[in-house]
Amino acid sequence: MTPQILTHPGPAARPTHARLRALVRGRADDAPYVRPALLGLLVLTTLLYVWSLSGSGWANSFYAAAVQAGSESWKAFFFGSSDAANSITVDKTPLSLWPMALSARIFGLSSFSMLAPQALMGAGSVALLYLSVRRATGQASAGLLAGSVLALTPVAVLMFGFNNPDALLVLLMIGSLYATQRALAEPGRAVRWLVLGGSLVGLAFLTKMLQAFLVLPPLALMYAWSARVPVVQRLRHLLIAFGSMLVAGGWWVAIVEAWPASSRPYIGGSQHNSVLELTLGYNGLGRLNGNETGSVGGGGGWGETGLWRMLNSEIGGQIGWLLPTAVVLTAVSAWFLRRAARTDALTAAVVGWGGWLVVTALTFSYMAGIFHAYYTVALAPAIAAMVALGTTVLWRHRTEPAALLAAAFTVALTGAVAFMLLDRTPAFVPWLRWVVIITGAVAASGLALHAVLPRRGVIAVAIATLIATMAGPAAYAVETASMPHTGSIPSAGPSSGGGFGGPGGGGGGGLLNGSRSTTTLDQLLAQDADSYTWVAAAIGSNSASGYQLSTGLPVMAIGGFNGSDPSPTLAQFRQYVEEGRIHWFIGGGRGGGPSAGGGTSGQISAWVQENFQARSVDGVTVYDLSAGTTEAASA
Repeated sequence: MTPQILTHPGPAARPTHARLRALVRGRADDAPYVRPALLGLLVLTTLLYVWSLSGSGWANSFYAAAVQAGSESWKAFFFGSSDAANSITVDKTPLSLWPMALSARIFGLSSFSMLAPQALMGAGSVALLYLSVRRATGQASAGLLAGSVLALTPVAVLMFGFNNPDALLVLLMIGSLYATQRALAEPGRAVRWLVLGGSLVGLAFLTKMLQAFLVLPPLALMYAWSARVPVVQRLRHLLIAFGSMLVAGGWWVAIVEAWPASSRPYIGGSQHNSVLELTLGYNGLGRLNGNETGSVGGGGGWGETGLWRMLNSEIGGQIGWLLPTAVVLTAVSAWFLRRAARTDALTAAVVGWGGWLVVTALTFSYMAGIFHAYYTVALAPAIAAMVALGTTVLWRHRTEPAALLAAAFTVALTGAVAFMLLDRTPAFVPWLRWVVIITGAVAASGLALHAVLPRRGVIAVAIATLIATMAGPAAYAVETASMPHTGSIPSAGPSSGGGFGGPGGGGGGGLLNGSRSTTTLDQLLAQDADSYTWVAAAIGSNSASGYQLSTGLPVMAIGGFNGSDPSPTLAQFRQYVEEGRIHWFIGGGRGGGPSAGGGTSGQISAWVQENFQARSVDGVTVYDLSAGTTEAASA
């Protein structure tokens, strides 16, 4: 909650005609403090997100290897290949890799050059959210509140300093809602703004596929309900927006599907070398129902589903601090705005951001397929927006007892949730949970009775409100920013003992973490590297990634991320070996990869073990595929 809610209404609460015009145009509240405050927020946000970028090394080496490949090969750049020789792609569409690969091309490949674009996307997301909320409310203070909440959400701090696709996804999704707001505010230019909004959703699809479409129902409802044009024209505009989305998100898919499979990399994550299969299956409906061919989990293997999933021990500390508050404020806002004009900007924003919050939270709560706590960064903008929008609604109705009681309840609720989450990590700032619960109770009481409090009492309640609502997530945010994070399943804040692990990522050896090479191994792999297409091959992308990043040379990832994709087949692999295109096969050891199971990767591993001589280098088993098979040697 913002301290504004505690201020006694006075003459300033009555807008002048000039202020009303500014409200409509989204440029109200241009006080001298606004620009310095916004600049300060963005600078501090950027510093928070870049704090320990270099300490995270390659972060998620699965994506880092693709960034390295894209910085060396334009073909690998376009397809999102795991290696510069284009054996297989990552299991996502590649847009999120492109800014990082371009940065690596310009500044050289390093942890900082790869992750800096992510941090800048974080600052950009905060700025766009500020603009969206300010336009809806006409108050810069509301925009600053929303931006601050987003900036200090622990999972946002994590993902805006990490190389997963979520940073770009969030930026594009916020941009699509802001463009829809502009279409509502400017009917004469609605089409161009809706084309932009639809295009941003399409680009979000090219970032993380079907997850981008979670914002479609809220955006469509927002425009259909609030647009100041006839119904038929609204529908026509929405169809145009949908068409722009299909073009922006479909061009890459069309090119890849039309490209001859023999001259492009295998589509990682699919079982039949198809990006459409990947979209609708492994990265689509399979995430909802758990039927994910080629997955290492699913069908209940990713945690218990249900309404309280977002507050459990694995996920709560990432995103849950203000989630219940945002849900309550969405309902409260809907009640107080029930008689507002259909075209009211604040009402439209509540429809859009509140819809985003509800649709995404319910989807994440009940999806039965692969689900990781860091996915919840897509909830962070909606939570931040609804906290600010709901606060604004209560502020405008501050003379009504119902608004004061709602404000008191939400602050008390926020303090109680913070106490619960902090109590799960009792060794982390152990006194903080008592501070938030006590200040929450004090603030809630003060809000309910603030009309009879003296000015100093009002100020004290304002301070207590800030502490109760923001101290917990801020502490987790700072803890997250100060620590390195690696692996495929990173986690924000101190470990609470839930899920796959705390900061630094989960376990899982070569499946979830990148392999670790040595100087001796690097020298071995680099021998006669120019004579081979791939200096080595290993089962699973993370197994291959560490050696590739250490040597800077292509390493084939057999079977893609999970080692379960049928790429290459045994026949193809044997042909590559016969043609002298692969030098080494890397087996287990030192996190060198998941054990070969069934399927193609198991067949390849078994064939190598039966036909080539094994040797150990610094604890890693390797096979020299250029030496000929043992059968040939004995003959």
